[in-house]
Amino acid sequence: MTSGTSNGKAITNKKTFSRETAVRIDIQADPSIIWALLTNAHDFPRWNSTVISIEGSIAPGEKIRLKAQLDPKRTFKLTILEFEPETRLEWGDSMGKRRYSLKPIGPNLTNFSMVEKIGGPLFPLFAKMIPSFDQAFEQFAHDLKMEAETISKTK
Repeated sequence: MTSGTSNGKAITNKKTFSRETAVRIDIQADPSIIWALLTNAHDFPRWNSTVISIEGSIAPGEKIRLKAQLDPKRTFKLTILEFEPETRLEWGDSMGKRRYSLKPIGPNLTNFSMVEKIGGPLFPLFAKMIPSFDQAFEQFAHDLKMEAETISKTK
């Protein structure tokens, strides 16, 4: 998977049958704070300007329904595929997967990364219709950093 730098700048790699977008950012907060934000579906739209709503429970094997600003008319029906508390969360469907990773890098300092890979045999037919994720990923990382660091300062 794409690594990228920790400055909150998204990187996209395009291939014939897939596209992968990644962003990394260092957050001055404990992984537990970031994890709590990433796994509270109901609270997502309050702190994250890229998300309209998430219905369901972000828990192992559960299904969620996500509406994003990038495509507000569409509801993404996703399954929680990986759920490793304070370390890794992944959800997806038949077209793609998004992985969130948390790595402690110092006292009260966590490296957050988000990688989404979409694709499949029919991907070349509709790839041009899928908007770039770069700006949305950068905004997501910024929003998460702002909220987690605000919470961290009040603890």
